[in-house]
Amino acid sequence: MTGFQMDQIRVFTSKLFVGDTFDHFLVKEAEIITFNRFSIDGHLRKEFYTAEEREEMGMKQLSTWAMIKPFCFSLIKGRRLPESFRIVLKLPQEKARDFLETRELPIRPEQLEGLYLNIRYENGGVVCLTGTSLNFFTLDKTVEEQWAEEVKEFFKRESLEFQEI
Repeated sequence: MTGFQMDQIRVFTSKLFVGDTFDHFLVKEAEIITFNRFSIDGHLRKEFYTAEEREEMGMKQLSTWAMIKPFCFSLIKGRRLPESFRIVLKLPQEKARDFLETRELPIRPEQLEGLYLNIRYENGGVVCLTGTSLNFFTLDKTVEEQWAEEVKEFFKRESLEFQEI
């Protein structure tokens, strides 16, 4: 796990809640605390959709950030800043597979449960933490280290300034 303290909070939150920078990620969960505590489970409810809609959407297990973002933004916009928020994003399986192949990592895609980006806003600051989940035990930290590097490169490409913590 690697942490990044984001330097420009307004730029980061604008790209998160208004821009499309993070739209390709899936949402595992989100929690926003304003006048109430709002919790979002990112798991899609397949029963809500018709068979045609599921097929058209290429139904996945989790919602994309693009789907959830407008609801989250509606909760935080206004004159007052939220007390805090926590968002757990997951790299989609296809992109995770590409990540493993590009980085020539020694695990198979089916061994990778997920590559995560945990975003936390509290006490006036934003911290992003990387996380990995494998479905087997290993002491090798290569996947974790390479995922942190990938996130670092992503932030740089998106002109998001940070300090590694």
